[in-house]
Amino acid sequence: MEIELENSWKEALKDEMCKPYFKELMAFLDLQYISTGDCIFPKKLEIFQALNLCPLGSVKVVILGQDPYPTRGFAHGLCFSVEEAVFPYPKSLSNIFKELESDIGKPIHANGNLRRWAEQGVLLLNTVLTVEEGKPDSHAGKGWELFTDAILSAINQQKIEIVYFLWGSKAQNKAVKLDLKHNLVLKTVHPSPLSAYRGFFGSKHFSQANNYLLEIGKTPIIW
Repeated sequence: MEIELENSWKEALKDEMCKPYFKELMAFLDLQYISTGDCIFPKKLEIFQALNLCPLGSVKVVILGQDPYPTRGFAHGLCFSVEEAVFPYPKSLSNIFKELESDIGKPIHANGNLRRWAEQGVLLLNTVLTVEEGKPDSHAGKGWELFTDAILSAINQQKIEIVYFLWGSKAQNKAVKLDLKHNLVLKTVHPSPLSAYRGFFGSKHFSQANNYLLEIGKTPIIW
């Protein structure tokens, strides 16, 4: 499968993309896109959207999701984000907006496309970057987890003082890849309706992130 990747990430990940597991993953995806028609999300050109919109040197905040929405028309390569026409929002995204409003008084957005965050330095990274329609976690264990580990390692090697939002156990399992001493790592439960009331609401991660960015001399995010 042909990969279109922003130059700074292409350089940082070039060795990773030469490893056997990654080549096997790309071959698996080629077969999936061919055999299932258009039932793999996101579209091929959007698989690496999170990286392409947020170059390595621009990363200020990393939000880790799980895998893309398995609902047609939702996923477009940014975790928790949906295409502009999608409404009502998925429940996790709706809860994110509710917490944002409670935390910093930001009115709920008119659309759920979080590209506006990515372009300010928020890496909206799923731990698994593809999924089959109607089958959550269908591409888990195929190699994406190793690749997203490599992305986090690349950030650690070239950057310090990053804010990480680790929402839920799957994201928190990635903490072993992070430099806890030189970054702000914020943990709470997943914003899913199954868990949001057990700590996500009231976590105030958005204001904590911006306060930290101001303290280290960086421009805060316009959430």
